[in-house]
Amino acid sequence: MNHAIKFRATPALPVAESNQTFPVGRIYCVGRNYAEHAREMGHDPQREPPFFFMKPADAIVQNGATLPFPRATKDLHYEIEMVVAIGRDGADIPAARALDHVFGYGVGLDMTRRDIQGDAKKMGRPWEMGKAFDDSAPCSALKTVAMVGHPAKGAIWLKVNGAVKQKGDLSEMIWNVPEMISCLSKLITLRAGDLIMSGTPAGVGPVKAGDRLEGHVEGVGDLTVTYAK
Repeated sequence: MNHAIKFRATPALPVAESNQTFPVGRIYCVGRNYAEHAREMGHDPQREPPFFFMKPADAIVQNGATLPFPRATKDLHYEIEMVVAIGRDGADIPAARALDHVFGYGVGLDMTRRDIQGDAKKMGRPWEMGKAFDDSAPCSALKTVAMVGHPAKGAIWLKVNGAVKQKGDLSEMIWNVPEMISCLSKLITLRAGDLIMSGTPAGVGPVKAGDRLEGHVEGVGDLTVTYAK
């Protein structure tokens, strides 16, 4: 294909224990999917239908990266999440068949410009610019289903400069992975290459220049990024 402009390569994540990569199409994020996090954000954690927002594929950051502190914010927050990688297209997917569409899993950070998000909420405006900014989706290498199965329980935590800030268990999700895939596929056609960030446990908080973030999902892997001073 002869493009009219110079176009960047498709963002991709490494596949663990292989020389393959997983091309990233779209990134969907599930909001408030852990009860204690919903409460800390001032919301009722009742089991309402899940809601979703997006990040651009080129927000992906590779494991081990050193990042510039994001522009236009004085209140950057971390949110540790398990990432679900979709390996097969599907629409209107029944929950009982949803896991057939999963390629594998990773560890991700939904970095958030909380001040921008908060101001947008107060004004009743979309808060995309609080979530969908440059370098806002650090992610580990993906482990395939053959490697890790379908994790439904196990520790998920985040440390900042060695101190534990978030700690929870995958079993505490309000909507589990099959349910979130089924719900999302009723709104859009999921495509191979899509990622779903599955929500964060309680304990979200601020990040400063120079901070080192270490995230872990039991059975899935580890993620580390550092913000430059």
